[in-house]
Amino acid sequence: MTTQYVWSGSKVRLRPVKPEDWENYHNNDLDSENARLCDEIHFPRSDEGTQKWAEEQSNNVTDGDNVFLAIETHDGTLVGSMNTWGSNARTGTFKYGISIFRDHWRNGYATDAVKTLLRYYFEELRYHKVNAHVYAFNDRSAAFQERLGFKLEGTLRDMIYTKGRHYDEYIYGLTKAEFEQLHG
Repeated sequence: MTTQYVWSGSKVRLRPVKPEDWENYHNNDLDSENARLCDEIHFPRSDEGTQKWAEEQSNNVTDGDNVFLAIETHDGTLVGSMNTWGSNARTGTFKYGISIFRDHWRNGYATDAVKTLLRYYFEELRYHKVNAHVYAFNDRSAAFQERLGFKLEGTLRDMIYTKGRHYDEYIYGLTKAEFEQLHG
């Protein structure tokens, strides 16, 4: 009997962070450009600090409907992570973010992970809309959101400071109906 695991897409599966994932995340923290594209460049963290972070993440999978998940290929290779935040069950809205480790860019892992996550939030938790925040200097992320069917809904001016200047932040949105029309 074949069953379909809801947290598994065609290329990746989503799972909680494991304590042994710490070294992959620590190495990813050393990629400052990727950190800038996803969030911000943080102060350096020791090996022990990252080990503690991974241990804590493995024990705190969800906060209501907000979650931080590891992304791994079906052969068990850790390729990145994603999270939801600002989840509001009353209004049916949430936000998401994703980071794929540089060595695994352009393999379709992000697309598969996002579709897997959105199916769960739309089909199992009754959410109606998702938003993604994209920094104006991150052209690849803007194009990615648009390929998934997200619509540019607004611009927050001068919201991000990096590389010695302020940048705008774009807000993209996708409704459940739009997702179903595009992705079945």
